[in-house]
Amino acid sequence: MNDKCAAGTGKFLEIMATALGFGMKEFMAAGMAAQRAVKINSMCTVFAESEVISMLARGHDRSEIARGIHETICRRSAAMLRRVHDEGNIAFFGGVAINPCVNEILTQEIGQNLIVPEDPQIVGALGCACLMSKK
Repeated sequence: MNDKCAAGTGKFLEIMATALGFGMKEFMAAGMAAQRAVKINSMCTVFAESEVISMLARGHDRSEIARGIHETICRRSAAMLRRVHDEGNIAFFGGVAINPCVNEILTQEIGQNLIVPEDPQIVGALGCACLMSKK
């Protein structure tokens, strides 16, 4: 997913959750529950964190900021996906695939359901193990 930096990865989401004063489960739930999203302009982790802190100081709702963060990374991910994928199923794995807010928004953005395996956070490690067992 990341082409130049860690924006949109699990670490980005963890930093944004912390900036909002949420644990990860609360952050995901807040994003799902928000009625609207506050637009996040920066995808750089450092700049986005500063932007979030400024939004909080201006009195924006934490849940709406959480939703905005989720929507921002999903829009970015969907744009990258459209560049490399034109048909067929899409498998979504890694730790971020556990996030129901990302799953919901990304599904809407790309217009198709994602295939999320059981324990998606270990798929990469399993693939490496399979490759190494063949050597």
